Amino acid sequence: MTSYITDKAYVNGKWLSTGKTFEVYNPFTGEVIGSSADCDGKVAVEAIQAATEAFKTWKELTAKDRAGILKKWAALIVEEKRALGELLTLENGKPLAQSIGEVMFAANFVEWYAEEGKRTYGITIPSPHPSKRMMTIKQPIGVAAMITPWNFPSAMITRKACAALVAGCTVVLKPSEETPYSALALANLAEKAGIPPGVFNVVTTSRENVAEVGKIMCTHPSVAAVSFTGSTATGKILLQHAASTVKKMSLELGGLAPLIVFNSADISNAVKGAMASKFRYSGQTCVCANRILVQSGIHDEFVAAIQKAMEKELVMGHGMQPEATIGPLINEAAVQKVENQVADAVKLGGKVVVGGSRSKIGKNMFEPTLITGVTTSMKCCFEETFGPIAPIIKFETEEEAIAIANDTTSGLSGYVFSGDVSQCWRVSEKIEAGIVSINEGLFSAPETPFGGYKQSGLGREGSIYGMDEFMEVKYICWGI
Repeated sequence: MTSYITDKAYVNGKWLSTGKTFEVYNPFTGEVIGSSADCDGKVAVEAIQAATEAFKTWKELTAKDRAGILKKWAALIVEEKRALGELLTLENGKPLAQSIGEVMFAANFVEWYAEEGKRTYGITIPSPHPSKRMMTIKQPIGVAAMITPWNFPSAMITRKACAALVAGCTVVLKPSEETPYSALALANLAEKAGIPPGVFNVVTTSRENVAEVGKIMCTHPSVAAVSFTGSTATGKILLQHAASTVKKMSLELGGLAPLIVFNSADISNAVKGAMASKFRYSGQTCVCANRILVQSGIHDEFVAAIQKAMEKELVMGHGMQPEATIGPLINEAAVQKVENQVADAVKLGGKVVVGGSRSKIGKNMFEPTLITGVTTSMKCCFEETFGPIAPIIKFETEEEAIAIANDTTSGLSGYVFSGDVSQCWRVSEKIEAGIVSINEGLFSAPETPFGGYKQSGLGREGSIYGMDEFMEVKYICWGI
């Protein structure tokens, strides 16, 4: 694990010292893990120039050749899954079992895209003219700039980067300043797998340099596409920057996912799904259940069941402790946000059934919290929480649930638990979100598209659609 901790960035196949570093912290202990290279705009430009030059040769490789290199990368990630998992836990606090699971998920994206890259088919078009033949081909768009978050610091990289790489694009990546080491570890293994210099670059930055580097990535004329995962507010700023050169933008932004439990639902399965969705990585995911809507006929039974499950299954602790299932939030600001939402809910009439306070077990720890009597006027219903709060909203009718679910500018994901097949169809079609999961709390897979409606983003990641974000469709007309 420690061999992957470095104070260098990775640009043009070289491990680069910048002369200035920033510290990276363990969110559970507050201790310094190490230092990371603090890259400024000059280094970002250097990385973009390297990627631009490397694109000339990388795009000329066959899809099969690119796939072979990526398969080697995937195999190395799997081989190093324990070390990479420990590193991930160290810098973002995720319980080790979840961290290793994420590393394997990251490897799955590399492997899947390595295969799918060989299937970027064009089409032939029936011509309306006897003397013309019409067809399309897909070509790589060019240099792709990527900005990834701290909550999934391995999987979000491979989900974005591998779609671009197999399409024939080159990548300049800026990982979160909270979790640079997971990105650098992947670069280390990419180098060993044989990815050529300049094809995959990692530019690490302190919080002070984020705005400068992000702006350059979105405005530099040699960058053809930008992919960002993060807050909606930041996404809007980057979108404005990218407009200056009309770049292709892929944005995966905030969510406010409703999880709806109807009277006909299997309560034990609904509780299982809610637990998986809500408390994975302490609720710090963009698709976790932010609002849990429970129909009045089973409300009390559901609340009792999820309370029991929370008290039995959620164990707070350091991510390296085998029994821990809930680790720290990423930083003090995250704890304050959750604390504020709980206080607001109580002030407006909500009842804390479980948890509700900071924990002294470690730094940035907050107790898994269950709140009943929640109304849509409370912050936990209209602000993305990114923490372990399960707010329960009681509803009466299907129409009421749909109205509450859609009363937001976000539209990333939603969940429906019901034993009525017709109801599942109706509600899933009416929920205004890019992803709807029926009777299941975990839905992500490399083969499936990930993205949202409304202000939750633009474009899709994963699946056959993921590569389209990094390819241009060229129409070719032949006169004969």
